[in-house]
Amino acid sequence: MTLPSLLLLLGSATAVLCSNTCDKDSCPNMPNNERTFIAVKPDGVHRNLVGKIIQRFEERGYKLVALKMITASKQHLEVHYQDLKDKPFFPHLIKYMSSGPVVAMVWQGLDVVKQGRSMLGATNPLASAPGTIRGDFCIQTGRNICHGSDSVESAQREIAHWFKPEEINDYDSPFINSWVYE
Repeated sequence: MTLPSLLLLLGSATAVLCSNTCDKDSCPNMPNNERTFIAVKPDGVHRNLVGKIIQRFEERGYKLVALKMITASKQHLEVHYQDLKDKPFFPHLIKYMSSGPVVAMVWQGLDVVKQGRSMLGATNPLASAPGTIRGDFCIQTGRNICHGSDSVESAQREIAHWFKPEEINDYDSPFINSWVYE
């Protein structure tokens, strides 16, 4: 029996069985393996919000594939925020981000870049809806708790900047595949 006919026969079990052998285009029942970079900034770490932020992504059905706590150097942060280097707040941002530990994470799942940004809320917490991370936990833009990739391309660049390939865990999660995705 060929793989396509076996997949047709198995129907919705496809996602679990072919998770390492096909992508979202060749295997329509498989969840998207899109990844995003999310960082809990020093204010979120100092306020003990890391667990609550992780909980929100897990409850949504996303899979955590990398996690580490790091106090980033000025140079590391300047590369990360290179697109903001001409903004007047750039020096303050770098000082703030290097003032304490950051929890860097990689999350995986269907449309996770866009949905992750939606879960975080607007960059300005006062413009964030209640129910978003920023809407629930912060007030000022300069202390907005989290960073989230704004595009798939940014996510790829940021993940490569913060994590070595061997630090990202590509594992199968039958629970998520079976109970989150059709």
